[in-house]
Amino acid sequence: MSLPPLVPPLKCQGIKTKLADEIKRLAQTQSFDRWVEPFCGSCVIALNVQPKRALLSDTNVHIIHLYQEIQKGILTPATAKSFLVEEGGKLRIQGEPYYYIVRDRFNTRPTSLDFLFLNRSCFNGVMRFNRSGKFNVPYGHKPERFAQAYVTKIINQIRRISEVISACDWTFEVADFRQTLAGTQPGDLVYADPPYAGRHVDYFNSWSESDELELGQLLKKLPCGFILSTWHSNEFRTNGMIDRHWNDSRFHLFTREHFYHVGATENLRHPMIEALIANFSAGARPTNQAEVEQLVFMEHSPEYHVKRS
Repeated sequence: MSLPPLVPPLKCQGIKTKLADEIKRLAQTQSFDRWVEPFCGSCVIALNVQPKRALLSDTNVHIIHLYQEIQKGILTPATAKSFLVEEGGKLRIQGEPYYYIVRDRFNTRPTSLDFLFLNRSCFNGVMRFNRSGKFNVPYGHKPERFAQAYVTKIINQIRRISEVISACDWTFEVADFRQTLAGTQPGDLVYADPPYAGRHVDYFNSWSESDELELGQLLKKLPCGFILSTWHSNEFRTNGMIDRHWNDSRFHLFTREHFYHVGATENLRHPMIEALIANFSAGARPTNQAEVEQLVFMEHSPEYHVKRS
């Protein structure tokens, strides 16, 4: 029986925690020297793949700074516990007004600890910034949020990723995906999990169809293997860009149903068919066939088509 995936200390919409094991198994079909993520986000995939060498980049400076501070020993389980217990006590007494005091403080002089506090006490664990780069998620209306058990859970997550980072050669970098992909080389394996066009596009800065097209063109020209996460379809519509831009025998499509908890109410939360697109087949390296056979994602033949609504 497989163990549950490791969970990072940061939450964000579109997080791939429940898909981490399958992405890890797909990655393990390949030999690679360095793992590269141009949209590392919460770092849940790197945390579970645990490559020895990695370049983890994102345009969200707050995410990168938090992980850099964990790597340098500035943000430790002890400092986070002390901060969350103290600030959580103020939230418990003052409630909503105190949340906005911290949010204003963060937007004036951002710190990783305030970022962690907001990330865990905002509405529904959403990570969202306005066009001025200000965190603008409203209060989650849980004044008891930082109860002892919850703080312990966060601290254990920080401790675990700190142990993983310490054992590996990882570089965290604030960078645009174009800059990150320009530095790839043979022997790398790229995992790209961009914001989904038309969905989670205000996570830090905007994401348009032209950005997605440019990303696709850059991935196709890489000198190494890649895995692209995107959405395939839901009950309302399908992702026509898959059929238009990835319907090619060089690329392989894997799909799996996934459920995101982003909507304000249960009736606004719907299952999504997730897609992984790779420039290699899951059976490309059969030396670890037992692992390959455990893939929950279903691989489609190269001649696939997405039904347009």
